[in-house]
Amino acid sequence: MIEYNETIEEFLAQHSADVEEAVRKAAAAEIMPRFRQLAEHEIDQKSGPHDLVTDADRLAERYLAGALSSLLPGSVVVGEEAVHADPASYEAIRGDAPVWIIDPVDGTRQFVNGDTGFCTLVALARHGVLLASWTYAPARDQLATAVRGQGAHLDGVRLRSGAPEPGRDLEIATSHPDYTTDDQKRALLGLWTDGVAPRSCGSAGLEYLAVARGELDAIAFSWEAAWDHAAGILLVEEAGGAHLTRTGEPFRITGGNALPFTAARDAATARRVAGLLAGGV
Repeated sequence: MIEYNETIEEFLAQHSADVEEAVRKAAAAEIMPRFRQLAEHEIDQKSGPHDLVTDADRLAERYLAGALSSLLPGSVVVGEEAVHADPASYEAIRGDAPVWIIDPVDGTRQFVNGDTGFCTLVALARHGVLLASWTYAPARDQLATAVRGQGAHLDGVRLRSGAPEPGRDLEIATSHPDYTTDDQKRALLGLWTDGVAPRSCGSAGLEYLAVARGELDAIAFSWEAAWDHAAGILLVEEAGGAHLTRTGEPFRITGGNALPFTAARDAATARRVAGLLAGGV
């Protein structure tokens, strides 16, 4: 547990392993026992048939909220399921207290379908600045971490996103059409051009990890929910990548972004994709 006179940096230096343990324990206790074992009554819809929530989501978030707030007294939690129940709780992300941003099961559709392409996302931020993140894919036993100014790692190995190979089509994961407005659809159409190979995205957290690993050139997403982006944005940044909105500004987890936005393997690719998104409007 952090002492009240510790700084956030000191907390991370001393307790990052405790956060990792909490993430792993939440998955072991609440997510993996339900993987490929979900009963019908454990699955619900939120906004529609493509927006699912399960008992694993709710219980894993509850576990993490308790564990993480205990580790860092005075911190607050912004979790996907808690915000769904109380939208006003999202405002804590703009407050003065350190905030844990949690997506307990990112890629719930994949989880429900028995696919391993889901993960748990946790980020720590303060005053809109991302300080640390944890991306855990329990069915694949992969854990990616990032600490501001200290790099990104996957299972302890440093991640470097690199740059796309010259002359090769850019591979870009994009928002599912169900989650885009007409204006955003027009912007995303800018990616359907020579030299670009867009595809629909899966779990946002795992797409960010693919960018940080240099396996995917960029993402182009049209929604702002911080729990989907906070962990991945920092992971990509610390691996050497960059992120921009379609108006050329860095993406802000506190909101108010010009959408869609991109995160890419390097700054040049981010500028190129942002330009295509701007031109598609």
